[in-house]
Amino acid sequence: MVEKVILAYSGGLDTSCILKWLLEKGYEVICLMADVGQKEDFELAKQKALKIGAKQVIVEDVKEDFVKNYIWPAVQMGLIYEERYLLGTSLARPCITVALVEAAKKYQAKYIAHGATGKGNDQVRFELCAYALLPSIKIIAPWRDDEFCQQFQGRLDLIEYARKHNIPVTAKPSTPWSTDANILHISYESGILEDPNQIAPETLYEMTKDPQTQAPKQSMRMTITFEKGLPVKLNDKSQSPLEILEILNYVAGSYGIGRIDIVENRYVGLKSRGVYETPGGTVLFQAHQDLEVFCLDREVLRCKQYLRDRMADYVYNGFWFSPEANYVRQCLELSQDKVNGQVVMELRPGYCQAVARTATTNALYNQELVSMDVHGEYVPRDASGFIAINSVRLREHVRAFGPYEVAKK
Repeated sequence: MVEKVILAYSGGLDTSCILKWLLEKGYEVICLMADVGQKEDFELAKQKALKIGAKQVIVEDVKEDFVKNYIWPAVQMGLIYEERYLLGTSLARPCITVALVEAAKKYQAKYIAHGATGKGNDQVRFELCAYALLPSIKIIAPWRDDEFCQQFQGRLDLIEYARKHNIPVTAKPSTPWSTDANILHISYESGILEDPNQIAPETLYEMTKDPQTQAPKQSMRMTITFEKGLPVKLNDKSQSPLEILEILNYVAGSYGIGRIDIVENRYVGLKSRGVYETPGGTVLFQAHQDLEVFCLDREVLRCKQYLRDRMADYVYNGFWFSPEANYVRQCLELSQDKVNGQVVMELRPGYCQAVARTATTNALYNQELVSMDVHGEYVPRDASGFIAINSVRLREHVRAFGPYEVAKK
């Protein structure tokens, strides 16, 4: 009996060669391509897979699901990994895995296969999500298979294998980096980027214009409306999450907003260098962060920030579907009940910033109370007692251990 495999297929060099390799092993392969907003000729890739020998090719449009159920919750929770990375690839993996698992159920496939490297995070993300959704599923990961790794050391061997089997590929031995794209971002890694001291060339960027030479000189202001921490309007116009993100990607991209070049800590224990473009996501993150500080109680905000960092780790490490992520997600969603209002964002070449904000429900910001022009209900002399009580601990430390040493110039 021929075993069925659902292959996460991209149409690129790796998964095209993996498709042929699986067929040589006697599997019946059904390819699944998830449209998460990448600029891809899906019909061309479909015909390519069928020509190689795929039994069937499924092109699943999951863009709206990706934005609504993964990106928007990430914006609401304020997720950011190691203070810089907005998790563009990490968020796409559980969305894609859902499509893979649904296909496995529909076609009664015993296996799911992917082309993720054995050194990266994606293998962990795909597989942990798959096991959480369908514990009985089995995984074929060629880049961890001894026989496959002996046959293929890297891209040069894959290119030669593709040539031998008449598999059309655009990859060349000199391709200087690899990319992963979706509607939230594009990531670039490997190749020349593996040297962290190698400056990424300007020709690398695809979603953003050069902020120094191509961005508009005149700034632009955009108003984003949030309800319970979720973006619902752009410039006072109600639009779908997908529409909002597409518009922000285009506008922020034209200003060169959302570029980062970082070294990050992979879950598998390695440090890796990545270059990312997240134009619309960067604007949304900064707008939400500004409104959140404006609306939330200080101690709630501190607790929320701690949970946010834990949730960012869960998402980055592949635990989107896990008991801890479910629990923390509910806590973070609860914190957003009062994050309702508008933020005016100013876009300039290479960066954006909030320049005005207002709350649409009762706000903690009390303009009269904080004003330097009137006392209002604030009693200045009460600050004397506040300072005195807080100084007790400092005075006692000096009594017990002596005065603090002051550095001399």
